[in-house]
Amino acid sequence: MRLFILVFLIFFSLSGNAQSISTAKPWTYWWWMGSAVTREDISAQLEQFAKSGLGGVHIIPIYGVKGYESDFIPFLTDHWLDVMQHTVSEGKRLGLGVDMTTGTGWPFGGPNVSKQMGAKTISFKDNKWVVVPTKQEVKRAAPGGEGLVFDPFHPTAMSNYLLRFEAAFVHAKEKPRSMYMDSYEAYGANWTDDFLKEFKSRRGYALQDTPELLTDSSGKSESLLVKIDYHQTLAELLRERYAHVWTQWSKEKGFLTRYQAHGSPGNLLDLYDEADIPETESFGTSRFPIPGLRIDPDYSIKQFGTPNPLAMKFASSAADFSGKKLVSSETGTWLANHFKVSLSQVKPQIDELFTAGINHIFYHGTTYSPVAESYPGWLFYASTNFGPSSHFAEHFYLLNQYVERCQTLLQESKPDNDILVYFPIHDLWSTPAKSAGGVHLLEVHHVDRWLLQLPFGRLTTKLWEEGYTFDYVSDRQLKRLSVNNDGNLNSGSSVYKTIIIPPSTYMPDETLSQLLKLAKDGAKIVFADHVPNKVTGYNVNESRQKLFNAKLEELTSKKQNVLVEKDWESALLKQGVIQEKWAKLGLTFIRKSQYSKPVYFIANVGNTFQEGWISLGKIAANVEQYDPLTDVSVNLPQRNENNTNEIFLSLKPGQSCFLREAVNNSEAVPVFISTKQHPVAGTWKVDFLKGRPSIPASGKLLKPASWVTLSDTARYFSGTARYTVSFDLTAEILASKNITLGLGDVREVAAVKLNGKEVGIVWSIPFQLKIIPELLREKGNKLEIEVTNLSANYMRLRDKKVPDWKKFYDINIVDITYKKFDAAGWQPMPSGLLGPVRFLY
Repeated sequence: MRLFILVFLIFFSLSGNAQSISTAKPWTYWWWMGSAVTREDISAQLEQFAKSGLGGVHIIPIYGVKGYESDFIPFLTDHWLDVMQHTVSEGKRLGLGVDMTTGTGWPFGGPNVSKQMGAKTISFKDNKWVVVPTKQEVKRAAPGGEGLVFDPFHPTAMSNYLLRFEAAFVHAKEKPRSMYMDSYEAYGANWTDDFLKEFKSRRGYALQDTPELLTDSSGKSESLLVKIDYHQTLAELLRERYAHVWTQWSKEKGFLTRYQAHGSPGNLLDLYDEADIPETESFGTSRFPIPGLRIDPDYSIKQFGTPNPLAMKFASSAADFSGKKLVSSETGTWLANHFKVSLSQVKPQIDELFTAGINHIFYHGTTYSPVAESYPGWLFYASTNFGPSSHFAEHFYLLNQYVERCQTLLQESKPDNDILVYFPIHDLWSTPAKSAGGVHLLEVHHVDRWLLQLPFGRLTTKLWEEGYTFDYVSDRQLKRLSVNNDGNLNSGSSVYKTIIIPPSTYMPDETLSQLLKLAKDGAKIVFADHVPNKVTGYNVNESRQKLFNAKLEELTSKKQNVLVEKDWESALLKQGVIQEKWAKLGLTFIRKSQYSKPVYFIANVGNTFQEGWISLGKIAANVEQYDPLTDVSVNLPQRNENNTNEIFLSLKPGQSCFLREAVNNSEAVPVFISTKQHPVAGTWKVDFLKGRPSIPASGKLLKPASWVTLSDTARYFSGTARYTVSFDLTAEILASKNITLGLGDVREVAAVKLNGKEVGIVWSIPFQLKIIPELLREKGNKLEIEVTNLSANYMRLRDKKVPDWKKFYDINIVDITYKKFDAAGWQPMPSGLLGPVRFLY
């Protein structure tokens, strides 16, 4: 017994020296500029991160800062490994995880990539093959990471590249949790040294015998088949020689892998499937019609596109299918111009990621900056600043609390999707490519170029908008499916009710054979509109087509469980699929399962729904609504209407919640709809409390308005000001048991006191707070609202007088249009409490 106690105490004392790492908390990209880092500043910044509620960092060495050349630490040198290990060690002390890129900048490449190993491109000119190097170099490389991008299809390029890391880490005692690969950006790469050999081995014929079919632009059937074969070969080589080699090496060395497969000339589902943590990307701002949500007018949709949940679902589908707990996202890239991003703009983008199946947020991001560096410190060129110098740093913890509460539930629950949607990538490969090198790059930016243009995109858009739950499945993944006794499909990790095949033309014979096998085992299959009528593969196509037709006929003869329907929605319902019809009201959601009970996360990112009676497809019992913003749960009112159980949900545009089966018998909150409002009338005093460059004089306003109207000094002020007003209320309001204080338009975060009592802090749309009636009185109420604005107005002055902070190598600092950054010409941004302020009851 004494021995047991001694062992327990030793274990407890040892474990007390290191906190557990949280993946529920959001993590952040952490750019090391020139890797000019010190152990002291690393520790100081990690402590700030932990205090703000972050769960980890992702080290990305990039270009340096002018004037700090003597402090640059070349990548993977002993000195660099020392500061990296110090970071991991300090992370353990503080409960922060650490990931790192297997390289610097992006994409993979560097000083150990020879010209022979460099990326290559091929073209066919004057009846000859012309193969030349792309000469692409690592973009935004850090000192010690400069060099050529390597050929991603080469048989040994990845393994040779990794030798440098193997040698560096062989004696490292402290290692990151995960290795990371950024999105595929090997532009123009479309060839490798042994491509012809591999092509013949895999496709059964010599590509060099029919070069004209690869370059033909007339659209004849033989040419399309060869182009599909060409893309298929590239896709296979990329997965086997690039993604798989990297993930296997990482696994052997004790690392997890985070992988951004998007942008690749391959099947994203198969590529994401290789990683422990598939990672998507949210770049720019979605055009949500949430009232009051600002969109930066300078952001170029034509240039960068907008985030799209259907693209995000490639990462989450791969994770759901294969049982991977975590799905991450590069989050918040270019939400708005530098110094102009508010927390209220961040939340809807994160909500969109959550509904798309993401549960491991990585902010994009934070830049390492010496503690002694003057404001605004070191900044990355293309990001939202989530670091200590951000204008929302004081309130950053509020966003992080929200994300942690959401991700706790999202990570502790399992997928609950009814439908598998087959991704007919061969149809895409049969169309002309719009990317460099004549290959299809499946990027997250311009999804209109490859996803939305396909019938697959139109079908999944309708599924998304009309309340169906689904994942995607590739040809390769289909082979892993089996059929349960009840006819449901089992991937080994997730269970689905049916497969739907979008309207498509091409399908591999192996895929059709697998569908036939599944159908014979009892699987339910829906062909939307029509069946594919052409088998892929140029080699002996005619004879293979005959066999394909015979299999199609056999498959579609199984009328009980294989349906070919133009009205595919009715077909899905016949297959037992559940439709959450309330999604048509503009609500987006994800349905999951926790302890075998359904859990819904719902986000109102539209402007249609406010409140109303809805019916949940999976919960017939009492329903609890959990608000991750306030950490409050309530039981919802319910009724039975036409033999259907309904709940009354109130969810304003911009709000989100979880719905789940109630675990207690608490009385449901009564149905209440705010129908009356009472404006807060009186003279508002504005006192400036803290900020830069100086504290403006106090002022008065007849109604809530931007403080920039008060004085020239206030037009350049960045910081916090207090709005104070005294007012009276009617007996009718005081008698109400359900009172909400609406602040209207807030720029950007507001901390509210009512009659000396703290009511709360609002940072997201709608800017509203529930009010305890006992706080109010009929006469002489006092409302104090401290509002913190953006840093944009101060930077207008800073760039006019002292623009010395812009001192970075490479791209230096650019604006959202990728032009030289200069805030001097900006107009003042509205700041403070714009209102209207009113009580809703």
